[in-house]
Amino acid sequence: MAAQPEPLIRGDQAVVIRRATPDDAEVCGRICFEAFGTLADKYNFPRDFPAPEIPIHVLSTMFSHPSFFCIVAEQDGKIIGSNCSDERTPIAGVGPITIDPCSQNHSVGRQLMQAVMTRAEERKFAGVRLVQATYHNRSLSLYTKIGFVVREPLACMQGAPIQKIAEGYKLRSAQPSDVGACNDVCMRVHGHDRGGELNDAIQQGTAVVAESEGRIKAYASSIAFFGHAVGEANRDLQALIAAATEFQGPGILVPTRNTGLFRWCLENGLRVIQPMTLMTTGLYNEPTGAYLPSILF
Repeated sequence: MAAQPEPLIRGDQAVVIRRATPDDAEVCGRICFEAFGTLADKYNFPRDFPAPEIPIHVLSTMFSHPSFFCIVAEQDGKIIGSNCSDERTPIAGVGPITIDPCSQNHSVGRQLMQAVMTRAEERKFAGVRLVQATYHNRSLSLYTKIGFVVREPLACMQGAPIQKIAEGYKLRSAQPSDVGACNDVCMRVHGHDRGGELNDAIQQGTAVVAESEGRIKAYASSIAFFGHAVGEANRDLQALIAAATEFQGPGILVPTRNTGLFRWCLENGLRVIQPMTLMTTGLYNEPTGAYLPSILF
């Protein structure tokens, strides 16, 4: 275990950052629900989570996973926030970071971010990435101050499933034997693979591939808020999106600079739910194909 950050002293109050345990998931999930909900309500955007049980389940999974570095912030023995870093790939993905609304704006978020950034540096990750709610000015400012760079404007999109099979494509569930070919696609597009995430998704039964001309042209860990997808070209990624039976969670994250893909989603009935921003530190290659980031990156 990495050395824990020094407590932040504020008068006679101390904020202590420590490793999260599975037992922390319920209280952290409820804080996550309230924090994101309060922020969305303030700016008149839809809530990311309709009920606290969803973030409780998400954080329970993260807190229990050996390849996630998860931490909580405590004050007077009471949990007031949490943060996670996904360490399944050469690039670390940060989030969700949440603070109890009653404890915000007192540098707790900075402490939680500094802890995961220190961890990434110690573990020598090639880069760190996150997706930020564009309307949240304070988080955009915080992440920029600690070294993140804006890379991609995103649109969270939702709508009725298109449910079409693109001509010339075969869509099927991904299998363990597909990981090498999927990693090759990701390497060509991004310059790194996301094999750790893909392996988990295959085990969970959510990963899909699109085959054309006798080979895999695109894959997705899931067509969802928490899933990522990569394709050699827009048409390959569109084949995956068109075949999806639903867009789980708030929606899929579409890079709006990819005008062709963004317009195609709009023409097929998807609507923009909220703007988001992909931010990075360290290694970043301008993508050379089509992709959908997950809410982590």
